Amino acid sequence: MYTKPQRNILVTSSPDILPFLRKELEELKYPARSSISSGVFITGDADDAMFLNLHLRTAHHVLLLLEEFNAGNPQELYQKLYRLPWEEIIPDDGYVCVYSNVETATITDGRYANLKCKDAIVDRLLARTGRRPDSGPARDRAVIYLHWKGHRAAVFLDSSGQTLARRGYRKIPFKAPMQENLASAVILSSIWNRGANFINPMCGSGTLAIEAALIALNRAPGMLRENFGFMHVKGFDQKTWQKLKKQALAMETQRIESRIIATDIDPSAIHAARRNAAEAGVERFIEFSVCDFAQSPIPPGNGVVVLNPEYGVRMGNSSALETLYSRIGDFFKKKCQGYTGYVFSGNLMLLKKVGLRTSRRIIFRSGGIDCRLHEYALYRGTEPTSA
Repeated sequence: MYTKPQRNILVTSSPDILPFLRKELEELKYPARSSISSGVFITGDADDAMFLNLHLRTAHHVLLLLEEFNAGNPQELYQKLYRLPWEEIIPDDGYVCVYSNVETATITDGRYANLKCKDAIVDRLLARTGRRPDSGPARDRAVIYLHWKGHRAAVFLDSSGQTLARRGYRKIPFKAPMQENLASAVILSSIWNRGANFINPMCGSGTLAIEAALIALNRAPGMLRENFGFMHVKGFDQKTWQKLKKQALAMETQRIESRIIATDIDPSAIHAARRNAAEAGVERFIEFSVCDFAQSPIPPGNGVVVLNPEYGVRMGNSSALETLYSRIGDFFKKKCQGYTGYVFSGNLMLLKKVGLRTSRRIIFRSGGIDCRLHEYALYRGTEPTSA
């Protein structure tokens, strides 16, 4: 594979999740060399890229840098891209997708940059091999990413293909589901550890509970996917990939000492969550039940209670939800003492209705909406506050 030598790797995520991605990379022994607003640069090779695609929970894409160069206009971009040895990367009977992030005065539509990049690739392959690969928008095979800002361009092989946020287990998304990598970031930002209980009322499609189970089992999230971009380029090392998967499997635990509980008042939500948990291979580790959130079982001991209630931006009337948020505060005070409570919401006014003093407020974005994760330390005798 053209990407076998050591090179710059850009691991991307959204800016709000970046701190958790950096920590993940450090724990996996990939220290950050530098950062940008949407990602972290590390050093590695094709084997490292496969490893990261397998293990990262909060990332979007693992991008291997192919080349950087100056490009003052689309024709210069084409010429410099044409010089790259694409015949060593893209199968001549394969398929290639190009996407980009373009901020340059020389063009007004990023799709034109995609077209010039695609033309350079297929023209080079046609000249060198006599065959022209197919191309299009689908990211399920070889994927190339172009970053062109001002006069500086960088072209990457997207070893992930489709975003790593799509684990592959969510067959029934239900209503406004939380993206999988965001759910992992929410969990990793909490004080929860694998020995403590994880309670998820209003579980919806079950994403938070499923991600908690995967973390508790130390199960690599990439084990759930059958397709990555690196599988569709020349030199894909199937033997090394199988070895990495075998090593990941050996690192898994077979039991969860604590309890993971997911409830929802809507039977169709629990049906969806069970189905998704089964697809993820963790259904037997999660206790599902249909009930009002305030009736969720809270086992003796300690742990976290994480709720992601509706917040009125897309799914309903904000004023109608005020009582709901007030009830969450009552639920925390009366039933969850000794635990730490968390409410994830995109409505700051509704969060005030919880009526408890927050110990932390963490900023996230979900679906383009500014959100907050509020943490509540629920000691015995927790007092309400008007703040």
